Amino acid sequence: MANLFDVYPLFDIEPVKGEDVWIYDKEGQKYLDLYGGHAVISIGHTHPHYKEKLSNQLENLVFYSNSIQNPLQKELASKLGEASCYHDWNLFLCNSGAEANENAFKLASFYNKKTKIISFSKGFHGRTSLSVATTDNKNIVAPVNAVHDTLILPFNDVDALKKAFAENEICAVIVEGIQGIGGIYEPTEEFMQTIRTLCDDQDAVFIADEIQSGYGRSGRFFAHQWYDVVPDVVTMAKGMGNGFPIGGVFISPKFEASYGMLGTTFGGNHLACAAGIAVLDVLAKENLIEKSIEVGEWIVEQLKQNPAIKEIRGKGLMLGIELNEAVAPLRKEILMKHKIFTGASSNKNTIRLLPPLTLTKEQAQLFVDAFNDVTKEIA
Repeated sequence: MANLFDVYPLFDIEPVKGEDVWIYDKEGQKYLDLYGGHAVISIGHTHPHYKEKLSNQLENLVFYSNSIQNPLQKELASKLGEASCYHDWNLFLCNSGAEANENAFKLASFYNKKTKIISFSKGFHGRTSLSVATTDNKNIVAPVNAVHDTLILPFNDVDALKKAFAENEICAVIVEGIQGIGGIYEPTEEFMQTIRTLCDDQDAVFIADEIQSGYGRSGRFFAHQWYDVVPDVVTMAKGMGNGFPIGGVFISPKFEASYGMLGTTFGGNHLACAAGIAVLDVLAKENLIEKSIEVGEWIVEQLKQNPAIKEIRGKGLMLGIELNEAVAPLRKEILMKHKIFTGASSNKNTIRLLPPLTLTKEQAQLFVDAFNDVTKEIA
């Protein structure tokens, strides 16, 4: 009998139903989802509008190739431009965040004919060929990935960045709007603006990786919009489809498209577009971006007096809570005793909160109470 390739450590929980911020397992146990499956669930599990859009599309056409007209793609691009205020940009649709980054790198190299990519410590950009070569995790970089022309610099180190540009011909710089898996670390405005200036000076491409931090999670549509910079390319996925696989490369007008430059079989399929449109509809109608700031700030305010906490980082509903000790036992207790999902990070002392943007203060209070309970013996 064939088995699954054993690459994931699993909790002994089998979810069978989701509703807004709640998950129910096969035994009927209810859990509060403050992780959203790696920040994927943006508008809540099984949102009525989302279900309706997907169901209606499922009745008509699920898929055809990108060799035909698909008005859903144009609608998605238009609504994305409106939501992000990047009205004259262009959208290439794909299936995942890693695929979005791979295509962004390819686009950059087509543009300036260069090869060296700069990324940063604690960054995560995917698990495929070049995206994993720019990720700061040696455990997931196979020898075949390590041959790429990449340079990982210290995060938020302006001097190291200037030195790298002085000594190399740089194709592109990729940076997360807020680092996610690394532990919810924010770039400084000086750092982001320095990237912009250096890229302009050397005709390099500034890629903002908004795969986890985008789609309103930080309280701006894209997290880089907190830092008064406009990149050349924005990559996105996760919250873009609320669980349906979809990714995108959002491209500034400085790039000229040509037939065959980028391509994908499944990217931009009819069901994926229906999911993506539904997400944008709900974000706008329910003011979820504004609400993410309100609820996120409320959570921080409730927790900041807890003496066990070393630091709280992030914006909106993308929060990292760092303690002075490893959080794995506490996360397990929060899950098993209080029935609340939270996230880990490569910083072993940090809990990540990445809930659906529909989270209310009343629901967040359940986590605050649980967190205070499991940390009451920690000084």
